[in-house]
Amino acid sequence: MKSVIPAEPLEDKILIIRGHKVMLDADLARLYGVGTKALNQAVKRNKERFPEDFMFQLTEREKTEVVTNCDHLRRLKFSPTPPYAFTEHGALMLANVLNSEVAVSASVQVVRAFVRLREVLSTHKDLARRLAELEKKYDAQFKVVFDAIRQLMVPTKAKPRRIGFHAKG
Repeated sequence: MKSVIPAEPLEDKILIIRGHKVMLDADLARLYGVGTKALNQAVKRNKERFPEDFMFQLTEREKTEVVTNCDHLRRLKFSPTPPYAFTEHGALMLANVLNSEVAVSASVQVVRAFVRLREVLSTHKDLARRLAELEKKYDAQFKVVFDAIRQLMVPTKAKPRRIGFHAKG
């Protein structure tokens, strides 16, 4: 049987678009061992299995944003059609529609990745709630400590690298 565990974590392929955690058709196709075109044809043949809360098509603006922010999706830039985004339920339904051993096995990994992401987000919210409770309980002398912890909880953005030759002096 073909290995379905990717070299990089699946959580990196889960994006938040329109407030939903989703995976794009190109990533799922690669994971499920089929071409993106074949995957989308299977979806079109089974449209009734993919309501709006399972799958939606990105707008051109969303596509541009995804291509800009996700290096592994840069080839989508030249795709004439915007990609489809699948929620956890849509990704699972997709594995059922494709009905291959690889797709079914990979779908287990996809569901686990969505669950891990949900757990991480829940832990983060719980930590923020607990911090707020502690802040109310203790006086202002700890405000600096609480502010520092909040700063550490905010995801850092990588500084843009300068490209090209820059003369010194």
